[in-house]
Amino acid sequence: MTAALEAYLGRRSAARVLAGPLRRDIGETIQAALLCADLRGFTALSESNPPSAVISALDAWFDRIAGPVHAFGGEVLKFIGDGVLAIFPVVGGAPRGACEAALRAVAAARAGMAHLDDARRQQGLSPLPFGAALHLGEMLWGNIGAADRLDFTAIGPAVNLVSRLEGLCRTLDKAVLVSGTFAAETGVSLIPLGTHALRGIASPCAVFTVPEN
Repeated sequence: MTAALEAYLGRRSAARVLAGPLRRDIGETIQAALLCADLRGFTALSESNPPSAVISALDAWFDRIAGPVHAFGGEVLKFIGDGVLAIFPVVGGAPRGACEAALRAVAAARAGMAHLDDARRQQGLSPLPFGAALHLGEMLWGNIGAADRLDFTAIGPAVNLVSRLEGLCRTLDKAVLVSGTFAAETGVSLIPLGTHALRGIASPCAVFTVPEN
């Protein structure tokens, strides 16, 4: 049962589910670096290819984003269509380690996707471009759902913000966007892109991106 839960929920989430009662009011507030990413042009891909090819492309993409997340100490919370929500929990009160681990995971995912795109081109297939956003904040991590059907996930303003920030990748034509809150907690040199309004978010967000090389 533990192995099955870890496969579907992730190691940390599975441990919490096993340790807690099965009811909706169970959860905790945690601070974490959040990563939200999804493919570009997935609708067109799914409409122009048989389901087996779409699933193969999705599996290849998820391998290359989830692998680095786990390698650098994070955990994938959700696969949502062609999207991924992952967290890097802050340990010991200092968020820099979580933020820099998230940046390294994104860099590794980009490298992995570049190799995959090369292989797809050699097979006559289209590349799989993606966008990713990084933010730092608090979230409620726990059970949510109906009385007889629960989900274990993260919710809160930080989750909303990172999702909206990821949606800005297409507008700004950038593969990776970073919030000002996240940028302030890392020593990595980032490129400022100004302050932008995010749909449904009250305050404008300072936005950064990573150097291309």
